[in-house]
Amino acid sequence: MLRNRVRLKRRGARVELDVAGASFSSWHPRLLMTGLAWDAITAGSLLRPGGPPATVLMLGLGGGTVARQLAATSPCTRVTAVELDEGVVAMAREHMGLDRLGVEAVIGDAYEFVERDRRRFDVVIDDLYVTGREDVWRPRPPDGGLLAQYRRRLAPGGLVLVNLVIGPGHRRIQGMVRQAMGAAFRDVRSVRPPLGLNEILVGGDGVLGRGTLREFGARLVEPEDRRLWDRIRVRRLG
Repeated sequence: MLRNRVRLKRRGARVELDVAGASFSSWHPRLLMTGLAWDAITAGSLLRPGGPPATVLMLGLGGGTVARQLAATSPCTRVTAVELDEGVVAMAREHMGLDRLGVEAVIGDAYEFVERDRRRFDVVIDDLYVTGREDVWRPRPPDGGLLAQYRRRLAPGGLVLVNLVIGPGHRRIQGMVRQAMGAAFRDVRSVRPPLGLNEILVGGDGVLGRGTLREFGARLVEPEDRRLWDRIRVRRLG
């Protein structure tokens, strides 16, 4: 897998890991929600019929934005995250408080990890993107074979999440992954944040609806965080 070129960017109190003009992670000393894809990934992780996940496997850690949100909304969730770039993890530890989250950070190739690690997780998240000169792209779009690998890493009742960039230039991949998810899982839902161009596909034997998110939103302290959380959209595909 190719590595991204990552640099630290500060916007007032907010710190971001910037990759070719795109933000791959975001941290604020007070606020948790961003209005962007990370919020929808966190929300999708909480749509498991069996309750909040005890274990989550994140393929693509970045700076740990989702792990931080999960620590607030589902404190008992344990996160294992795979990140190819050791430098990204070092930046997250220095500038984004990663060590305080208790994340098991694995440095390595995410696809190889899924093949060799035999643990099962309540949620598996595929958030693997790299950047070209003008846009981000997937090193390996989740097709039927890759989704079958993810399913083998799921505990009973578990969910697979796939983050998709949508819009011009990405519609072919979006359609392909939607079709593959529909073939692999009995129930698939689309979760979208209020801002940005992302769709999170959540697949499993059963996936809960948007009403489930209310109890978790009540755990957010800041009114701005709660407002953004309430604007997350969930709908069933098909």
